[in-house]
Amino acid sequence: MIDFSIPEDTRLLVDTVRRFVETEVQPLEDVVEQTAKVPPDALAVTKAKAQKLGLYAMNMPADVGGGGLSCVEHCLVEEEFGKTSDALIRRVFGQVYPMLMACKGDQVERYLLPTVKGDKICAMAITEPGAGSDAASISTTAHLDGDQWVLNGTKHFISDGDIADYVILMALTDKEKRARGGITLFLVDRTTPGFKVARTQPMMGHRGYGHAELAFEDCRIPKAAVLGEVGGGFKLIMQSVLQIRLAHIGARAVGMAQRALEMMRKHAGERRQFGQLIGDFQMVQKLIADSATEIFGVKMMVMNAAWDIDQGKDARDKVSMIKVAASEMQGRVVDRAIQVFGGMGFSKDLPLERMYRDARVTRIYDGTSEIHRMLVARSTIKNGLQL
Repeated sequence: MIDFSIPEDTRLLVDTVRRFVETEVQPLEDVVEQTAKVPPDALAVTKAKAQKLGLYAMNMPADVGGGGLSCVEHCLVEEEFGKTSDALIRRVFGQVYPMLMACKGDQVERYLLPTVKGDKICAMAITEPGAGSDAASISTTAHLDGDQWVLNGTKHFISDGDIADYVILMALTDKEKRARGGITLFLVDRTTPGFKVARTQPMMGHRGYGHAELAFEDCRIPKAAVLGEVGGGFKLIMQSVLQIRLAHIGARAVGMAQRALEMMRKHAGERRQFGQLIGDFQMVQKLIADSATEIFGVKMMVMNAAWDIDQGKDARDKVSMIKVAASEMQGRVVDRAIQVFGGMGFSKDLPLERMYRDARVTRIYDGTSEIHRMLVARSTIKNGLQL
């Protein structure tokens, strides 16, 4: 017998997050969209409330000050996060990358603990103009010169790169080995000479936080700035990115789609045309029914993969499937919601216009839909469908 019930303490946590998002975070969305900034005063108050409730850095282990959530719990919480904007999620609840658990020695006090506490902001610097989904093809280099590493290269589309206190930089330390032992992660402070923010790149959506182009020109950092092991960077990234994709894309996509569906449901029961509620029209019912069905399907996929991860199982294929299914599902659901609302759905008076723009990029970042389809196909051809 399979038990799909959620423990009471987990349910209470999810309910707390849901209320917090609805009452404290969503009211800030309009000003973020209008100004492209999270208002500092309101943020300080809201972030402090979240921290007091234990809602900051919930993805990190409890022994470093995080929430200590299981993968299933993390995904349930991220589902609620998905009902607001990415900028507010980052600032209010924290964007703390799990690979920071590889910090050792002085790195723990200097980087890991302050980031979990919300005193420092970290950015992940992987993507380059010539290396997107194919992360192993990066050209940024690091070579050892005495007791210092010398960094040279350019990164772009780096979320929070313009304001981060430090970045986790992925660089080549062996051009021959590359992903097989030639890529290393480094902790690089923004104040390091030779490290500069070249520009902030304007984006279609995800307003309220920067997407920066970073330049490293003979940037010298201590030998001890390696995160993890020399040559172990690609493996560390791949281990960490699995749960990030599942939670930040899969679970958040479910949350955004649920919000859009709820808006559709209410509107269909209130809006009248041709003398009757639009919810009585079969074509509107189809838009709602298809959305509800797809949301349920993706949520079950997310929960199943999260459970596998909690059991120590290999969920790479499932997460690739979810990356495709979730990102494409949320785009369809938000599009349907706009159709149900008609002209008002297309206006900026409702959050659907923002959600439509924000949803589009999820089919691109963390591996495009095409790349993940290729990965699933290759694995299925080689091993069969492993569920």
